[in-house]
Amino acid sequence: MVELRAYVYLDRLQPQFAAYIGANARGYIPIPGMAAVLVEIAPGVLINQVTDAAVKAANVQPGLMVVERHFGVLEFHSQAQAEVKHAGEAVLEALGVKLEDRMRPKILSSQIIHKVNPYHAQMVNVSRLCSMLLPGMDLYIMEVQPAGYITFAANEAEKTSQVTLVDCRSFGAVGRLYLGGKRSDVEQAAGAAEAAIASLAEKESES
Repeated sequence: MVELRAYVYLDRLQPQFAAYIGANARGYIPIPGMAAVLVEIAPGVLINQVTDAAVKAANVQPGLMVVERHFGVLEFHSQAQAEVKHAGEAVLEALGVKLEDRMRPKILSSQIIHKVNPYHAQMVNVSRLCSMLLPGMDLYIMEVQPAGYITFAANEAEKTSQVTLVDCRSFGAVGRLYLGGKRSDVEQAAGAAEAAIASLAEKESES
């Protein structure tokens, strides 16, 4: 039986987040302003059925497909929001699930470190997937479960402030987000990221 771990609709990809997908995925590269959906399921191998349903149902391009032992993740996007939404509906139908069947997101950790030390910044930069964290920046770190929901937090945070997307891990056991910048920008982005996850959790609670 398939488990819908995460289903995330992104209405408008932000510049840094779109660049992150393009730099780290092996599929079709998105550009800022596109709409996107990210689906996370278990067992992982069934993500191939998700991809098949999405690309056959609408004019969408897959950007990221990951097949892990336990979880599978697919991101697809298009210039047209209607195409993305239609492909998303086809995915749910193919899996035999409804949107309200998705797991409720949970914030595992949310923290801000002020004025990062130069050595600390270098340690973060060693394994980062996005932009550099510079010494003296504030650093925000969020962990979310299931992992796919971190994409919504990252995209919504970027909408609110001039923050730097340092790292984003959108698959695996835990989703992880690193943001850097001035204190006021980081605090604003952190609030937006937490509010984004809370809004999804509220929807699931109501359903």
